[in-house]
Amino acid sequence: MAVLAAATGGALSAPAAAEGESVVTFPTHCLPPQEAGLPPADGPTTARITVDNPAPRVGDTVTVTYQVIATPAVNPAGGELPADALTPTGRILLAGAQSGEVTVVGAQRNDPVLAGAPLPAVTMTGTFTVTAPGEITLAPGAYTLHTSHPLDLDTVCTADAGAPVSERLTATPLPTANLRSVLLAAAHGKPGDKVKVTAAGFTPGAAVTVAGRAGAAETADRVAAAADELGVVRAELPVTDKATTAVVAYEGAAWTAGQGSGPAAYTVIDAAPLPPGTQKLSATVEPGALGMTQTGEDIALGAVSYGDGGAAPGRIGTVTVKDARGGPAGWSLIGKVTDFTGPGGVRIPGASLSWTPSCTAAAGSPSPCTPGSAGVVGQDGAVLASTPDAPLVGGTFTVDATVTLQVPAYTPPGAYTSVLTLTLS
Repeated sequence: MAVLAAATGGALSAPAAAEGESVVTFPTHCLPPQEAGLPPADGPTTARITVDNPAPRVGDTVTVTYQVIATPAVNPAGGELPADALTPTGRILLAGAQSGEVTVVGAQRNDPVLAGAPLPAVTMTGTFTVTAPGEITLAPGAYTLHTSHPLDLDTVCTADAGAPVSERLTATPLPTANLRSVLLAAAHGKPGDKVKVTAAGFTPGAAVTVAGRAGAAETADRVAAAADELGVVRAELPVTDKATTAVVAYEGAAWTAGQGSGPAAYTVIDAAPLPPGTQKLSATVEPGALGMTQTGEDIALGAVSYGDGGAAPGRIGTVTVKDARGGPAGWSLIGKVTDFTGPGGVRIPGASLSWTPSCTAAAGSPSPCTPGSAGVVGQDGAVLASTPDAPLVGGTFTVDATVTLQVPAYTPPGAYTSVLTLTLS
């Protein structure tokens, strides 16, 4: 867990085409301002929506762009509309796995428009946070064309029967933590000995299999058990297979990283008599634990100016992950951040903090280390680093990340603090 602090003190061109985008046309009713004395303008609007990330994770912030390529709305000024006097705003409609509206705003930038001529193409952008996994569709909604010469006038355009879908994205859920574990009363025994097994972190009432392992494969040693109301399993496993080198517990038909525990080492000591003049040597490699340490608990982000706002940069305290379990299960390190709280209870949303993770495996580590994707951290969490499942995993890993807090303009001056929580599983 770490505490983060920050202090605050020409015509638009069309966006480049993105994969999967779709230009759509839909009937529109545009109502000019009463001051213009113009009749409503009915006709087709041609529009396009694009996103900066078509495959986000839950908790990511997606930037959306709404371009009105052609509109039936006309210049309401009564004369020539000068350059940079048109400001667009609009809405994008979300449906599917997530519903709602996204407000988008464009820059006050345009070429001059002759009296009575159609208003030009405009581009608007906005953001939203993904809250559910699955396919999310985006369709153009109503838009308003505000002109500031010679008066402040609004032309409001709405879709007569709703606009078709222009863009789709597919959101994926965050990985869930697996807290299942297994503990043995003895680390070795003769063939046929029963070892007492205590496993925890399972679904209460679930059927659980306790089994022997030899590397990544199961041996013939196996017993069925059930988790109690606290998710704890207690069983005695007869170990008769001399190949058994570890014991695992799992829910379901077979061991998986999501439904099974990490292995606990066990050695079968063969009691068969030795020939005269010989000695049998045995050694046990005991499994360790999965853990982490971090350098420092306070993270000072850069300051930004009152009025301008902007990016407050920083870096998390370096995290060292050590995996000495010696089993097949990888690990994930997930971060979650609270809102930043400042003077008078003013808040900056936790979704305003993004990071760019990095991860390095120490020499000799059996596992590679994969940094999480650059993007928003947020209260729902994001992956900082991970290692994949493999027949034998482990190692020491150095995990780091640069962070940036986007501070809104005119955020009241003062110190803003938040808590970043890292969970290793």
